[in-house]
Amino acid sequence: MEDSLQALKSVKVHVLTLILTILCEFLGTKIIPLPVGAIVFFPMLYALLLGFVIGLPRLRILKLAEQEEASYLINISVMLLIARYGTLVGPNFFKIIDSGLALILQEFGNLGTAFCAIPVAVWLGLKRETVGACFSNARENSLALISEVYGLNSPEGRGIMGVYICGTVFGSIFYGLMASIIASLGIFSVESQAMAAGTGSASMMTATIGALQALYPEKGEIIAAYGAASNMLTSLDGLYMSLFIGLPMSNWLYRVCCRVKYGADSESAKS
Repeated sequence: MEDSLQALKSVKVHVLTLILTILCEFLGTKIIPLPVGAIVFFPMLYALLLGFVIGLPRLRILKLAEQEEASYLINISVMLLIARYGTLVGPNFFKIIDSGLALILQEFGNLGTAFCAIPVAVWLGLKRETVGACFSNARENSLALISEVYGLNSPEGRGIMGVYICGTVFGSIFYGLMASIIASLGIFSVESQAMAAGTGSASMMTATIGALQALYPEKGEIIAAYGAASNMLTSLDGLYMSLFIGLPMSNWLYRVCCRVKYGADSESAKS
């Protein structure tokens, strides 16, 4: 609490935040067409990139202590953001209820992370770190689960911490760009893409729905509502999905991939 109060008193951080906000809003949304799809650059993406730049130690714009103070403001900002999204869920309540089963079943889509990532991780030579790194998108609830089951000093703990840090630094940028490219292809409905935005991370969800809203401004409110509802459900049932399905399935898939690559089970592959 004291750290948060100290962060609120940091005038330099607030001034830089205000300048970045005005600059990024002034730049507005830019859509760059590609031969297949398009890339959408929107204010939040600019803010992430510029924030990364001004945080570089070589530029000496922000001291390390000031950056640490600024990190405490993230929780406050996210609380306000979620409250704002909550106001959009209410007016669209019945539309969300109509898609209730789809919102619940979409949680199974998050299990696809393991099927995509574990074979690649084993091929790259990772051992038990693979399970922690690949069974989810490594946000707070997954981090707590791995900490409880294996401990953060374990190989699985090191795996999830590595992905958690990368997700914190690059996740929103990646989500925003990926969402804009996929949305521009017109393969999926905008509602299904908004549901997919809710993976348990408020910042990644915001980046995703920001890209979708730039491409579908007429559906801005419903996109935000579906994204917020999906993110809420993922935060509620995602932990149980990971504990009872995601983690056991990842351990099984890891053993299968190890047998394919090493001709041995996971225990033999540790050496």
